[in-house]
Amino acid sequence: MTPEPGDNRPRRQFFSSGWNWLKLVIGLLVAYPLLRFVRFNVPRKPRHIKVEKKILVGDVHLDADFALFVGEQEVWAISRTCTHLGCRLNYSQEEGQMICPCHQSRFSRHGHRLAGPAQKDLPRYKVEALGQEKGYMVTI
Repeated sequence: MTPEPGDNRPRRQFFSSGWNWLKLVIGLLVAYPLLRFVRFNVPRKPRHIKVEKKILVGDVHLDADFALFVGEQEVWAISRTCTHLGCRLNYSQEEGQMICPCHQSRFSRHGHRLAGPAQKDLPRYKVEALGQEKGYMVTI
């Protein structure tokens, strides 16, 4: 069917579809910042915890959130929260391991996963010595 000289149908269809595309683009431009806002999360501020006691080489200090170990060459802290379901880990002095009381995941003194349903190693925290026998500062 050929358009007659006064027929504006193809022109109307072009403008109609162009208007629909324009509405779609404007909708996306409005929705994009809103979707980014919904996915936004505020980064957590670091906590500084002072351990004001002398810890001998080979000993461990258990806090509610971390375990602080003192070795011959280094001092390190690992999380006491199991990477499986978030239970608080206990330290077994005889085995030298962090053990989850809920599902029996086991971690080494350095936080490496040894056994159990947990799939990730424990997070390590930054430790600073405060000076001659003044203790340590752990940043969580």
